[in-house]
Amino acid sequence: MKVLMSLNLDSIRTGLTGSTEIMVGTRDTAPHVGSGRIKVLATPVLVMLLEESALNAVEGLLPEGHQTVGTRLDVSHTAATPVGMRVHAHAEVIRVEGRKLIFRVWAEDSVERIGEGVHERIIVNVERFDVRTQAKAAAADLKK
Repeated sequence: MKVLMSLNLDSIRTGLTGSTEIMVGTRDTAPHVGSGRIKVLATPVLVMLLEESALNAVEGLLPEGHQTVGTRLDVSHTAATPVGMRVHAHAEVIRVEGRKLIFRVWAEDSVERIGEGVHERIIVNVERFDVRTQAKAAAADLKK
């Protein structure tokens, strides 16, 4: 709770939006990333685009030394996108609960909406996060 008191999150508010886009290439397909056999946009790549859109919505507004990390994603991937088609992904902040940010996310290709859902991210102090991650790695090394 003390971390929340020292953070000025006034600039993080509902309605903020972010987006990103790609031209689907063979490296973005299910066979290439190991998530299927059909050469269309892979669901893991769609997820990456949706997360990147959420990052783009708030990253420049975070206090120095802070970042967001993804903690939850509930997404449907409802339409296939072939190689050579452009995909646009979008995110909108729909709730701010202290350090927790909830986004509505969606993506479309030039024909239709291809996926949508809800994404949650938490604002973390990067230095504290790194210390905890390094401690976890050290503890894992001791178990080897």
